[in-house]
Amino acid sequence: MSSRISSPSPTTDPPPIPLDLERIVRNPCNNGMTSERSIVLVGLMGAGKTTVGRHLATRLGLPFVDADIEIERAAGCSIADVFQLYGESAFRDGERRVIRRLLEGPPMVLATGGGAFMDAQTRALVRRQAISVWLRCPLPVLLRRVAGRTHRPLLNTASPRDVLDRLMTIRHPVYAEAEIIVDCGDNNVEHTTTRVMEALALSRRPLRLPVSLSRASYDVVIGTDLISRAGGLLAPVLPQKNAIIITDNNVAPLYLQKLEDSLHETGVRTRSLRVTPGEQSKCLTIYQHLTDAILEQGVERRTTIIALGGGVVGDLAGFVAATTLRGLPFVQIPTTLLSQVDSSVGGKTGINTRWGKNLLGAFHQPLCVLADVTTLSTLPRRELVAGYAEIVKSGLIGDPALFDWCEKHGAAVLDQEPEALAEAVRQACAFKARVVAGDEREEQKSNGRALLNLGHTFGHALEAELGYDGRLLHGEAVSIGLHLAFALSVRLGLCPAEDQIRVTQHLENLSMPTHIRDLPQTFAVDDLMAHMQRDKKMQDGRLSFVLAHGIGRAFTTQDVPADAVREILIADGARG
Repeated sequence: MSSRISSPSPTTDPPPIPLDLERIVRNPCNNGMTSERSIVLVGLMGAGKTTVGRHLATRLGLPFVDADIEIERAAGCSIADVFQLYGESAFRDGERRVIRRLLEGPPMVLATGGGAFMDAQTRALVRRQAISVWLRCPLPVLLRRVAGRTHRPLLNTASPRDVLDRLMTIRHPVYAEAEIIVDCGDNNVEHTTTRVMEALALSRRPLRLPVSLSRASYDVVIGTDLISRAGGLLAPVLPQKNAIIITDNNVAPLYLQKLEDSLHETGVRTRSLRVTPGEQSKCLTIYQHLTDAILEQGVERRTTIIALGGGVVGDLAGFVAATTLRGLPFVQIPTTLLSQVDSSVGGKTGINTRWGKNLLGAFHQPLCVLADVTTLSTLPRRELVAGYAEIVKSGLIGDPALFDWCEKHGAAVLDQEPEALAEAVRQACAFKARVVAGDEREEQKSNGRALLNLGHTFGHALEAELGYDGRLLHGEAVSIGLHLAFALSVRLGLCPAEDQIRVTQHLENLSMPTHIRDLPQTFAVDDLMAHMQRDKKMQDGRLSFVLAHGIGRAFTTQDVPADAVREILIADGARG
């Protein structure tokens, strides 16, 4: 992941900085940019890591350490001598051990050798324990700075220009995995130091939610502007620097180029495939079109499929990844609130048939999920409502504190307040991750992952009756389904009436779809019952419902009288 700060022209004065950077960078409330983490400077020889590092350490009140000096101290000879006597491999091994020892100690500003960050183990260590900053310099600046330096072993093998040009080609895609990138020119050291401090002050570490399963584990990464930092975030987990992006024609103009640029910066080669937006693309015809296109291009088994879009793209691309060559690596980049809190987490993939929704599918866990909440700013309120229904659902299933939070902050989420959106995504993803970890493949006969279907049996019936044509979004159907599930629970004497009233009022207060009679279409109760009987949650010929004993106390059951379901549907507006 990387945020970028570009330097102004050397002929202009640096802009005034209305921040006390020394205080802000070391403020323990600044989303991870604290004095408890070391700052590691990376870059090619001549980038100014030592000079800038000393000034940065002074301004932050931290010790400065030069990794090369520590290596020479440990080896008892110069870097050049280590190369000559033991070779580069031995030097890199010693360098890695020295950096590990340094980062396990108190926080500092650490300048590393140009090749240190190229070691995968060192990069992983820096990601865990420090903040990495790449000082990126153009070739002419580097050449001027290294002129006459004979103590650099790599410069003694060929012309400095050829050496540096080759190193830039090899190393820049790896340096791009740094958290922060600062472009440096011929500015003086104080100016460059200030630019680094600006970047540290403005940078925000994304939140990582681990999903630990018996067969796989991965992170759900939540934050802002993650698509432009996708290269740095994904490069460490991709098995091969080759990816196929599947997106739709609505999302592509907004984010595809940004994603491709970020991946290319870290050396990831990409191809893209687009589908028509909407539920109608989750079908066998489009699935075959995508798999044919991928196989025609000679895909390899380590090529990653990246889903860039909402739930339809995620489900479809995930099923393509699960089935092509018996399974390709897969990454989710959900761009709607619904997909960020629901379909992107848990590994369910699938397409629709004329018999129902998601009846062809597979469990296929992603390598990583990037939930970029910045993408939510482009969504219409209707899409936010659809996603918010899934957040409410999480609280109703088993997290009453989350439902309490929704009652207080739901309006802020739908008004697209960034902090409320990020917190809503965090809480909903954390809840779903806990549920999925306990029942990855929905194998428990009761409760478990099946609880995530609260409201879905009703909702899917409404969607199916409309042919999944977009007139009713999945999240809108779930919103109505939540009300109906609690109404049915009260009708059967399982749930206090006041809990059902509280749920219904919350949905109505936010102008969310709540009742069948709210919809412009009419629905026959017999048609809805028929769709329920074809639902994939049928077990032993009986329909499985998720009902509730109260808010946060959902459970699965098959002992639901059909007459009670019919009565609830008719009372809510279905035609008898």
